Amino acid sequence: MIDLKFLRDNPDVVRTSQITRGEDPALVDELISADEARRQAIQVADELRSEQKAFGKKIGQASPEDRPALLEGSNELKAKVKEAEAAQEAAEQRVHDLQMKLSNVVEGAPAGGEEDFVVLEHVGEPRTFDFEPKDHLELGESLGLIDMKRGTKVSGARFYYLTGDGAMLQLGMLTLAAQKATAAGFTMMIPPVLVRPEIMAGTGFLGDHSEEIYYLERDDMYLVGTSEVALAGYHKDEIIDLDNGPVKYAGWSSCFRREAGSYGKDTRGILRVHQFDKVEMFVYCKPEEAEEQHRKLLQMEKDMLAAVEVPYRVIDVAGGDLGASAARKFDTEAWVPTQGTYRELTSTSNCTTFQGRRLQTRYRDDKGKPQTVATLNGTLATTRWLVAILENNQQADGSVIVPEALRPFVGKDVLTPVK
Repeated sequence: MIDLKFLRDNPDVVRTSQITRGEDPALVDELISADEARRQAIQVADELRSEQKAFGKKIGQASPEDRPALLEGSNELKAKVKEAEAAQEAAEQRVHDLQMKLSNVVEGAPAGGEEDFVVLEHVGEPRTFDFEPKDHLELGESLGLIDMKRGTKVSGARFYYLTGDGAMLQLGMLTLAAQKATAAGFTMMIPPVLVRPEIMAGTGFLGDHSEEIYYLERDDMYLVGTSEVALAGYHKDEIIDLDNGPVKYAGWSSCFRREAGSYGKDTRGILRVHQFDKVEMFVYCKPEEAEEQHRKLLQMEKDMLAAVEVPYRVIDVAGGDLGASAARKFDTEAWVPTQGTYRELTSTSNCTTFQGRRLQTRYRDDKGKPQTVATLNGTLATTRWLVAILENNQQADGSVIVPEALRPFVGKDVLTPVK
C-alpha cells in the first residue's frame, strides 16, 4: 500500500512507476482526488463534532424554559454529525480500496514486460555434452526419483511423487538451505500453509494474479504459494524491535499454485507444478536498510546455487513483470540443457514499505515514533532446482553425479538407473 503523503508529494514518480509496470497511471489521479475528498470529509465531520460538543455545553447551561428549543436544535445537529461521519467513512473506504489497487512504486527496475529484463551477470558455463542429454523427467524416472504417472492418478495433472533418492535429494537440498540460513542469522520457521484473506491481501497477492491461488471457500482460507505470505503476516498489527538490526526468518513449507492460464506450458515434469516445497527467506528492516538487505539476499541465493553446482545467470526483472508488492526484483535462472535456455530458480524482491503498511507492521525510530517497516523476501531452495541439478550433472550412461554439498544427505556420490 502506497504512502499517501508520498503520493501527494511525488505524483509524477508514481505515474511513471505505473507506466513502467504497464499499468494505468490514471489510477494515481483517481487516488489523489479521493484523498482530497477524504480530507475534506474529515474536516467537515470534525467541525460538526466540535459544534455539537459546544452546543452540548450550551444546553447544560440553559434555563429550563430555553432547553426544549435547544434540544430540538441538538437533534438536528446530531443528524448532521451522523451524516458527516457516514460520508467520512465512505470517503476513507474509497481511498483504501484505491490504495489496495495501486502497485508498489518501482525503484530502479527496467521498463517493459517479461522479456525486457536486464542480465546482470553469468556464473558458470553451460556444459557441452558429447551425448544426447536426457531431460529431468526421463532421468528422474529411470533413476527412480520421480513418479509423475502415479501423481496424476492420485491427484491429477501436474502432481508427482518424489521417491527414494529423489526425496532424499530434495530433503538434502532444503536442509542445506536451512543450515545456511541459520548460519546467516535467520530464525527457521515452519509456518502455516493456510492463511486468512486479510493476510493474503496484505502481502499483495489478491490483485491481478489471484487466479493463481487456491481458495477454500467453505473455510474462507487461502493456500499459500510461498511462505512469504505467512511470514509477512507473522507480525501483523505489531511494533517490532529493529534496534539490533533487521529481523530475519526462513520459512520451510509446502507451497501451492493453481497455474491458471498456463495450460500446455511446461506441463512435462516438475518445472511448473501445483505443489512443491521451498525454503524462503524473509526480512523486516528499516526502509533505509532495504537496498542493502536486498543485495544480501541475492548473495545468499548465489552461495546456495554455487553449492549445488549449476550454471546460472542473474537478471534484473522489468517493471511489467514485477508482482504488485515488489519495487525491484532479481531472479537467478539456471541453465536447462534440454531446453537450451535459462529457467528461473530463485527470486528476491524488495517490497519496501508496501506490505508493512498494509499489515500495520511498524518499528520505533530514534525518537520513539512508530514507522512502517520495509520487507524483503528471497528463495533459498525449492523443488524446481532438481530440474537443473539432474540435467546438468547427468552422464552418458544415464547416471547423475550428486553435487558434493548434497552427498552427506543423499548418502551417495552417484545416482544410477534402477533395474
